[in-house]
Amino acid sequence: MQNIKMFSDFIKELSEKKNVIYELTKRDFKANYLGSYLGMIWAFLLPIANIFIFWFVFQIGFRSQPVQNFPYILWYIVGMIIWNFFSDSVNNGMVSVAQNAFVVKKVAFSIGILPIIKILSAFAIHLFFITFVGILFVCYGYYPDIYWLQVIYYLFATLILVVGLSWLTSSVVIFFRDLRQIIAILLQFGFFLTPIFWSVTILPLKYQSIIRFNPVYYLVNGYRDSFIHKIWFWDHIEMSLFFWFFTITLFVLGALVFRRLRPHFADVL
Repeated sequence: MQNIKMFSDFIKELSEKKNVIYELTKRDFKANYLGSYLGMIWAFLLPIANIFIFWFVFQIGFRSQPVQNFPYILWYIVGMIIWNFFSDSVNNGMVSVAQNAFVVKKVAFSIGILPIIKILSAFAIHLFFITFVGILFVCYGYYPDIYWLQVIYYLFATLILVVGLSWLTSSVVIFFRDLRQIIAILLQFGFFLTPIFWSVTILPLKYQSIIRFNPVYYLVNGYRDSFIHKIWFWDHIEMSLFFWFFTITLFVLGALVFRRLRPHFADVL
């Protein structure tokens, strides 16, 4: 009962700071690129360059064939944009508290919003890339339909996942600094183990079953289901149930760990 009350109080406290979160997110987004000649253009230019490099290597260099009769570049970019959002949110959310030590020592400030601010900054960039993907699809002759609206569901699912993970990692990394390097390595492994630039169908069936219970694969495949395969999320009922069990557990765990460790942040920072 104590944990339930602690969790509900923590969520209630954050929900009362909606306006503060909005204003600080705008400030954070601008501050990340302040002082450079191109400013906020870098927020969009760097991911586009990354996508172009992978497209050039696999489409031009390795001459990758269409995936399930769909242009490889479209198939690839849909998976890549959601991975970029996930990895940026995890990386920036993890260090959000440690990088704002002066704020942590202010008693009246709700520290729990710091990871959320970093995630929403990445979210703003991600919305641009969803629009970019939509335009690219239209250029290739694939027009919007009702399945595209399903992206809203997968966006919500991604936000819940990364918020819970960021609360957990941002609180633990203050006491265990090596976690930052460990997460970086895990993200590198995750990028290559998640079918982003390769199709899960190349694996034997027994390994496909394992990959499909990767929470990030659920999101990557969900974006492709929305834009390409035209499949509703409830058609993958087992994957959906597992994803939400894992994500809600992580969300609650992250909130509880953050709330318990928060009183000790100022002592360490």
